[in-house]
Amino acid sequence: METVNAIELRNITKRFGSVVANDSVNLTLKRGEILSLLGENGSGKTTLMNMLGGIYFPDEGEIFVDGKPASIKSPKDSFNYGIGMIHQHFKLVDVFTAAENIVLGLEGEKGKLDRVSIRNAVQEIADKYGFDIDPDQKIYDMSVSQKQTVEIVKVLYRGADILILDEPTAVLTPQETEKLFTVMQNMKRDGKAIIIITHKLHEVLSVSDRVAVLRKGKYIGSVNTKEATQQSLTDMMVGRSVSLNIDRPVNPDKSDRLIIENLTVRDKEGVKKLDNVSFTAFGGEILGVAGVAGSGQKELLEAIAGIQKVETGSSVTYVPPEGASSQLCGMAPIDIIRNGIFLSFVPEDRFGMGLVGSMNIIDNIRLRTYREGPGPIVDSARSTALAKQIVDDLEVVTPDIDRTPIRRLSGGNVQKVLVGREIASNPTVLLTAYAVRGLDINTSHTIYNLLTQQKMKGVAVIYVGEDLDVLLELCDRILVLCGGQVSGIVDAHNVTKEEIGLLMTTVEGRGASS
Repeated sequence: METVNAIELRNITKRFGSVVANDSVNLTLKRGEILSLLGENGSGKTTLMNMLGGIYFPDEGEIFVDGKPASIKSPKDSFNYGIGMIHQHFKLVDVFTAAENIVLGLEGEKGKLDRVSIRNAVQEIADKYGFDIDPDQKIYDMSVSQKQTVEIVKVLYRGADILILDEPTAVLTPQETEKLFTVMQNMKRDGKAIIIITHKLHEVLSVSDRVAVLRKGKYIGSVNTKEATQQSLTDMMVGRSVSLNIDRPVNPDKSDRLIIENLTVRDKEGVKKLDNVSFTAFGGEILGVAGVAGSGQKELLEAIAGIQKVETGSSVTYVPPEGASSQLCGMAPIDIIRNGIFLSFVPEDRFGMGLVGSMNIIDNIRLRTYREGPGPIVDSARSTALAKQIVDDLEVVTPDIDRTPIRRLSGGNVQKVLVGREIASNPTVLLTAYAVRGLDINTSHTIYNLLTQQKMKGVAVIYVGEDLDVLLELCDRILVLCGGQVSGIVDAHNVTKEEIGLLMTTVEGRGASS
């Protein structure tokens, strides 16, 4: 007897104006299977899944659920077919508890919700699949992995047996990722059908049964995971052989560039986010920063860049290649620029802090350069030329540079513009926060090469990352933060991933004053 697929997509096409996001895609998902959906940024993965989630409706093609035609015109329709999608950006109400978020929008008997029954049902789901969840905990008190757990339990509570996880490990620690994968295997054994979108190939190989690959909106094919390698999957994604090695040359001409002493930062509630952090960043090196989410990485870079207010006694000394040193504490970002300090910052929040989504590429480039003209008139020709250079050098895929809002580009292309713009200012210090988060492997290696090129020019590069394997291959030294304190500064050539993982969970590490 032939097995009926949980999901079958036949010749699915989706267009946005003249752009074809999905082009006659055929895809199947079986019950009791974990399918990884792989492809470069802009290949159409999320668009395809959003049609299963009811956010988009296909222009052409058919969707079948359990062998029967399905018309999915809204998220409510998607739920009615037993499909639950967990998006990259969580859709939770911070002031509500986990249980309240899980039942939000549902109707109880006679218009009332039985809180005891809800808690019991949530706990039953948690016990069945191995979730760690407190139904009464407020969302604003939760870690990223706890919020993700709430999102998954929410769709299971509503009866989903087909789950779509979009970049679920993007902000998880290795330990949290392992816990998530254990839960996914438990759900698979229970007959759930799961699609996971991820760019981390080692995760694809460890958790999935099959891998389906999209390239430029087209379905390339699928392979059994046990028959695949990182290299073979990369070649399928890109369409040619790509080197997966991260080049790490040594710059022998290192010199002090940033001297951080007793850096302390409190948030608006008075909670210490950084506690007496001290280290030196050298020109001619990439200094990696590791730590579980919320350990002070964001505050560290923002304090150096003049965005975060620091406490009295903190010191951030900038040592230029030539000339006198400057004290950055107390300087606003505009003051740093006006004092001739060549510091560039690639923030974690691409649109909230780095770029303006409604502007085109040229105008976003101009945000960094408009003050540099000889007078009050903006030099449009220079911004246009620089935009063209970045698009050409970094292979940014865009319909144009002067009409398309940058928010319409894929995440990888947006990040190329942001990094390219900051590097084009010829910095002597380059701060990057999660520069490759959510990017495909080919785009990630483009960013790694750009950072290495800056290092070899004598730039002090500070790279905040979440992938420990990349930190070990790319960086010269790694600063580990735990609870806002330095738990260790280690030589990336002579340390293991396990040792860094241990430092991420304890402040009693080694080399804390290196």
